[in-house]
Amino acid sequence: MDEGGLNSRMECLQQDTGVEAEQVQVQQQEENAVPVTSQRVSITQAAKLHNVTRQAIYVAIKQKKLKASKTTRWEIDLQDLEDYRRNRYSRAKSTYQGELLFDNEKGFYSVGQVASMLDVPEQKIYYATRIGAMKGERRGSAWVIHVSEVDRYRNDYLKKEAERKGKSLAAMREGFEALGADLLADAENFIS
Repeated sequence: MDEGGLNSRMECLQQDTGVEAEQVQVQQQEENAVPVTSQRVSITQAAKLHNVTRQAIYVAIKQKKLKASKTTRWEIDLQDLEDYRRNRYSRAKSTYQGELLFDNEKGFYSVGQVASMLDVPEQKIYYATRIGAMKGERRGSAWVIHVSEVDRYRNDYLKKEAERKGKSLAAMREGFEALGADLLADAENFIS
């Protein structure tokens, strides 16, 4: 065989192996590709997706609230993660003796909800219930406060508190003005 025929034959073989290599590569990608419906994520990725700690995801798995499988590491199907997010615990869905604990339609609110309604810290609401300034009801371990009580507290205590602060602020201003006048007089006497 001459050298030209050998070269052309080698080129054909190289092209064939190149095509075969591409086919093998495409086939491997298809095998490794996970369908969108069954993508799997790690505990860390799941925690980042739902803005919770890794420990929270792990506890949900251990309590069998979240389906996951472990080969070398925990893997969670994205669909299972979405189902968990939709059905996970929420105080808004809490019940006490078969009734909603914080039924806003009936006017019952949690301490946190009342605090945000009144724009005060939660601790102030707990203190108000403890000293009797706001009547609340214990249902299980939670405090439940009726909207009528929130309105009463707003009118009786918060408005009076604002008036007191306004009066004390006015008194402070008067005191500073008098002090400023005295200082100004002293400064004028000192200069002259």
